[in-house]
Amino acid sequence: MQLYAQDNGVEMADSLRSNGKIYVVVICIVIILVGLLAYLFSLDKRLKKIEKENQTDK
Repeated sequence: MQLYAQDNGVEMADSLRSNGKIYVVVICIVIILVGLLAYLFSLDKRLKKIEKENQTDK
């Protein structure tokens, strides 16, 4: 008796990999993450500047 409880392949990932489009997906994810990190760092920089100005005012 054979059990097929776990399928080892994901059809969408296999088709993307075979067509070479998986690289497009990975690049899009990387671009989104880099943009998000850049936004967070710039926001942190602005907040530090505001905090520093508030410390000197007191």
